[in-house]
Amino acid sequence: MKNIEKELKYLKVLSKQYPSISKASTEIINLEAILNLPKGTEHFISDIHGEYEQFVHILKNGSGVIKRKIEELFSNSIRDSEKKTLATLVYYPEQKLELIEKEEDNIDDFYRIYIYRLVELCKYASSKYTKSKVRKLLPEDFKYIIEELLNENVEQVHKQNYYKSIVETIISIDRAKEFIIAISKVIQKLVVDRLHIVGDIYDRGPRPDIVIDTLMDYHSVDVQWGNHDILWMGAASGEKTCIANALRISARYSNLDIIEDIYGINILPLATFSLETYKDDPCTCFMPKGEEISTKQKSLVAKMHKAISIIQFKLEGEIINRRPEFEMNHRLLLNKINYDEGTINIKGKDYKLKDNNFPTIDKNNPYKLTKEEKIVIEKLVSSFKNSEKLQKHVSFLFSKGSIYLVSNGNLLIHGCVPLNEDKSFMKMKLQGKEYRGRELMDKMETLSREGYFFKDKTKQKQYGMDIMWYLWTGQCSSLFGKDDMTTFERYFIEDKETHKENKNPYFTLREDEDICNKIFDEFGLDINESHIINGHVPVESKNGESPIKSNGRVIAIDGGFSRAYQKKTGIAGYTLIYNSQNLQLISHEPFTSTEEAIVNESDILSTTMLVEHKLSRKTVKDTDAGKKLLDEVKDLKLLLMAYKKGIIKEV
Repeated sequence: MKNIEKELKYLKVLSKQYPSISKASTEIINLEAILNLPKGTEHFISDIHGEYEQFVHILKNGSGVIKRKIEELFSNSIRDSEKKTLATLVYYPEQKLELIEKEEDNIDDFYRIYIYRLVELCKYASSKYTKSKVRKLLPEDFKYIIEELLNENVEQVHKQNYYKSIVETIISIDRAKEFIIAISKVIQKLVVDRLHIVGDIYDRGPRPDIVIDTLMDYHSVDVQWGNHDILWMGAASGEKTCIANALRISARYSNLDIIEDIYGINILPLATFSLETYKDDPCTCFMPKGEEISTKQKSLVAKMHKAISIIQFKLEGEIINRRPEFEMNHRLLLNKINYDEGTINIKGKDYKLKDNNFPTIDKNNPYKLTKEEKIVIEKLVSSFKNSEKLQKHVSFLFSKGSIYLVSNGNLLIHGCVPLNEDKSFMKMKLQGKEYRGRELMDKMETLSREGYFFKDKTKQKQYGMDIMWYLWTGQCSSLFGKDDMTTFERYFIEDKETHKENKNPYFTLREDEDICNKIFDEFGLDINESHIINGHVPVESKNGESPIKSNGRVIAIDGGFSRAYQKKTGIAGYTLIYNSQNLQLISHEPFTSTEEAIVNESDILSTTMLVEHKLSRKTVKDTDAGKKLLDEVKDLKLLLMAYKKGIIKEV
């Protein structure tokens, strides 16, 4: 009885939106039609690592989707050189038009020809969507005009003059440039319905901020956090160890500009402290990578690099001692150093240290910060928390992001689902309760959000901030996916055996279809249709490694988007396109420059590999959005019945 009353109450609320049989029927017809449209194209990108130029270009060309549509539409009607110009115009309309206006003798003719071509391309790209959806993507200034041009048939004799008149008027009133820019951006939006960023926007590359600014303006996007993202999210929350790590990595890759110039974080206290503390120390082990800075700058950055690294190791010790449930005591290394001999004992073996100058470490209490170090880190905490731009970016990552995402039958996760060697899910005790599998990942996400959003100086916030650091470096972290992060060893010990970081068993076991099926079951997915889409571990394609694992059940799309990994992978990244009929993996060659792409119309050389082909097209009905629409149709049909039976009266 209660269920009937509850259902009736809901239908009465619904009747306010659809107050008559006619309106409810019209909406049912509309939704049923939408359900049978082809599903929109999804675009997957991972491990961008601040490489903004290549990222923006791939975003603009839809991993080659725009070029393919141009080829399909104009295969025999225009020259290859014209196809290149059309593609470049869609990618970079403002910049390309600037060049063309200087070169073209008759710019009006150029406008006329390319407006017609752009309208045809836009019409072709919009064919799988409803008029309503296309309308929402149109810019306000040209909404009516573009809509008219898209919906008119130029072949109809009685409409030819109307169609021609619109185009000629656009040119005659000097609005052609603005119109081309507007419709080009509409095409970019139409070719990709949903963008998925599978982790690691931050670190190594120069401008992660441009990547996030671009994503914030994108029409439909979600982000699965990477370990480098959660590090910056922890830093923005004020977690000291995450701040130290973020600064250390920026110093290591000669990229302190992102800290100081882009995010406005004051690093002068760290620089001053470093120069005073390590003035006679060459800090050879901490020389930054990259040739872009002078020898004098390198010396300063190396000192800052060493100073923040030592602070980091001390702060990590505080968390490890504070959180025994993290089970990371083996990462307490400062107390294993023989400061007189300049050696360290790890796993029962003594190693000579490459650098034995530790002026800020008290060998009787090695994890205690000096008074000066405390001042430096407190000032940095204040700067990170008060960086308006950083807070804006991290708020975006929380609002659009998650540790994992189940989307249209696929599991998107940056790193792994933590597994043991015996194929069971890794377990971890958090706040007195044991978690594993999906539950563990859900719990860690909840705690991370508490670490950012809860008020300062509360136990919940502190625990959440500690979890964000653990997600960066802990064994049970799905984002990290290794047993240890051997940062100390890489700086101070020559023996590379100590540098080894063992990957979670998942990365071997994901080749086993039974394991994939176990994971699909854990996340409520269809074992026959679903895929796991990973980033995080670069696929060494130059050594013959395939990004397609377990007979197509797993697709690893970290192919070296970041320049730092391209020697290892042999390419410049993978992206994935999932449309109504195909799942396509695209491998990319290195991107030269935006200027080269605009001036010489050079696109990224890409190779497409078909992962999966469906004989029948997937429709909106087969998507997550479609399931919601089916529920709406069901509710509307109940409302229709209630109207017909007189249970609810029409207005």
